[in-house]
Amino acid sequence: MEETNNITQRLPNQEIDYFKIGRILISRWYWVVGSLAVFTIWSYVYLWYTPKIYSTAGTMKLEDRKSEIGDLANVVSGSDRGQSRIQSETSVLQSHDVILNAVTDLNYPVSFYVEGRVRTSELYPQKPLTIDKIQFDSLNFFREIITFKPVNRTSYNLTYKLNGKEASANYAYNTPVTLGPTTFSIKYPDNINKNTVLLFKFNTPEDFVGRVRGGLRASETVKNSNILSVQMTDANPQFAADVLNAVMKEYLIYDRNRKTQSASQMINFIDDQLKYLSSEVKGSEKSIQSFKQKNRLMEVSAAADAALDKAKDLESQQAVLKLQLLAINETKENISKEKNNVNLNFDAGSGQVDPNLLTLISKLDGLLNQRTDLLKTYNYNSQPVQDINKAILQVKNTAINSLNSAYNSVKRNLDFIAAQLGQVNQQISVLPGAERDLVSLRRDFEINEKVYSFLSEKKLEAQISRSGILPGATIIEQAQPNYSPVSPNEHDIHRTAIIFGLAVGLGLIVLIRVLNPYIYDKETIESLTTIPIIGVIRKFPSTLDEDNIQVLAINRPKSIFAESVRSVRTNLNFIAAEKASKVICITSEVAGEGKSFVATNLASTLSLIDKKVILIGADLRRSKLHKTFKVPNEKGLSNYLSHQTTLDEIILHSEQDNLDFIVSGPVPPNPSELLHTQQLRDMIDVLKTRYDVIMVDTAPIGLVSDAIPLIRISDINIFVIRSGKSKYYAATVPQRIAQEYHLDNTVIVLNAFEEDLLHSRYYTTKFTGDYSTRYYYYSDYSSGYQASGYYVDDEKKKWWDFKHWFK
Repeated sequence: MEETNNITQRLPNQEIDYFKIGRILISRWYWVVGSLAVFTIWSYVYLWYTPKIYSTAGTMKLEDRKSEIGDLANVVSGSDRGQSRIQSETSVLQSHDVILNAVTDLNYPVSFYVEGRVRTSELYPQKPLTIDKIQFDSLNFFREIITFKPVNRTSYNLTYKLNGKEASANYAYNTPVTLGPTTFSIKYPDNINKNTVLLFKFNTPEDFVGRVRGGLRASETVKNSNILSVQMTDANPQFAADVLNAVMKEYLIYDRNRKTQSASQMINFIDDQLKYLSSEVKGSEKSIQSFKQKNRLMEVSAAADAALDKAKDLESQQAVLKLQLLAINETKENISKEKNNVNLNFDAGSGQVDPNLLTLISKLDGLLNQRTDLLKTYNYNSQPVQDINKAILQVKNTAINSLNSAYNSVKRNLDFIAAQLGQVNQQISVLPGAERDLVSLRRDFEINEKVYSFLSEKKLEAQISRSGILPGATIIEQAQPNYSPVSPNEHDIHRTAIIFGLAVGLGLIVLIRVLNPYIYDKETIESLTTIPIIGVIRKFPSTLDEDNIQVLAINRPKSIFAESVRSVRTNLNFIAAEKASKVICITSEVAGEGKSFVATNLASTLSLIDKKVILIGADLRRSKLHKTFKVPNEKGLSNYLSHQTTLDEIILHSEQDNLDFIVSGPVPPNPSELLHTQQLRDMIDVLKTRYDVIMVDTAPIGLVSDAIPLIRISDINIFVIRSGKSKYYAATVPQRIAQEYHLDNTVIVLNAFEEDLLHSRYYTTKFTGDYSTRYYYYSDYSSGYQASGYYVDDEKKKWWDFKHWFK
């Protein structure tokens, strides 16, 4: 046994081998191809079963609303007027009333469908059947789908669900059919195939509101522009185009009605006043006629006539000013309560009302409508609503101040006229009684008549103004049916399937590698430990029996496997070369890593080069050596260590020259203690005088401590790591043992190696400098090597090589 020198050992340099990474990925190309095939098939199935969605679009231009006072209010409040308007108009477009009116215009009371192999398709705008409603309640009607099948020229069959049960019956054309609360009749269709199967259902405009609202979208074509792009998506391209055009049309009607509401309020106000004055004028006219006939008076004097004209003019002015005060008070009340569509009602033309007040009120109306629309989308505390509230507050304060100023001005004029009217009344009071009474009657009549004429003139002006109001938007481009589906996008679906197929296939390769806990190649061992590898033993080319009875030197002497064992044998000859007789101990971390198999084949190979070899089964717990050589295990090493037999009695001879062996013997109660005895050391000393190589097959060092005494007295300690069986931790065990017991005679053999690029390390070991003195040359006989006639292993057939199919 040799003690280690105080030399710092380092792991060898390993560099990324990009070519090997490519080979690793290609090694499981069929995983990638399979994954691609699965996802590609899935994409076609998805496209086959997924309903197609179509999209159409129309363009509207929102008219500019310019107001210097309104713009100033927006600057002060910091609100984005354009963006706020786009949001408010979009809310109006998507409102329930606009959509409901649009669907009503379509006049689509019965929906028709045709049933295909995959899905049911809507036939809009086709109406293959003429169905007349006889009794139909829009709130309570038969809503289930009805299947229509023609029977002959006089009858047809209907299949439907009634009270959860399927029913079917034949009916005659043009006769009433009652299903639940609904009664209808079907006319005979002239052009219909007898094998045709149609589905239909009754509906109301309210049934389409959710469908239209879900597919309706509006946005600016260019940021901060007044061009609005309105889009509609639906499973039926013609329905999408028709309903979108109807929505844009109804929006214009709604917008115009909203603008004319202010003028309508003015007309209603004047109508209320005219109704009262009309009765007053008629009553005054009848009173005058009656007074004249009773008092036999024809005309009044010139003085009375002059006083009457002056009083009539002053009282007419007084009546108009009172109407102005009434209108101003009503407007102030509406502004304070923030009512929509506030109006000044009318300007009496007195010059007392600020011309900018009309602009302020118009601006306030617009802001209130915008806030109403925003509250459909945002909550009250959101920033857009708060900006609108600031603008509304500023416009309200300005408008109320202007109204107060107008009110005070009108009140002053009213007081002045009242003073003048008092003087005229004094003049009239001195007239004779009958004449004075007639003047009073004529005055009331003419005043009411003059005010009536004034109000009629203002009503006509309001009606003319209302008729000239235009909507705040125009339709630039009508929507047209687009029969190219926007969803699902076939190109994107197939591209996504390819990407996912590649990702899953390659990801599966990466995942299997990441989850792999086992050692598969020598590069992995070299990255984990500084203990040298003296060789890689290839996987046995045929099936091994449970007891490893096959001996390589006899069965497959010219195989790659045999050559890999010889490579290990060659490197063993250079270790402890000064020893005349070498003690070689073979162990592993756990059972099943092939230490007994390696020991048997190394011993057999060494015996072929005229080395006298003895193989000892020192695994006293689970040895299989007696099974390999087909001998009984009744007497062996355990008997000798227990002083029950002599050494010569336990040495057995194999059928191969120069190869003897000692089986383990019966399992003792104290195997670990027996291997620590002096008897074992004495036996090894005796065997050294008889054999060139003493090969000791020990118990797994990772499970029991039986092998420790043998490891400490051995010249060479071989630690077996099995490809695909040993875990990463196994590679660190020999170095820990070597450091703990100060050994420098420990080496590693990678057993049962079979090239599997999937689990191979993508680093390549570079042996340079000091590393050449610690590592041994060997080959793993990977796919880069060609037999060139040196080996007799059958070449693996490639599935794509069809030549061997015809041999």
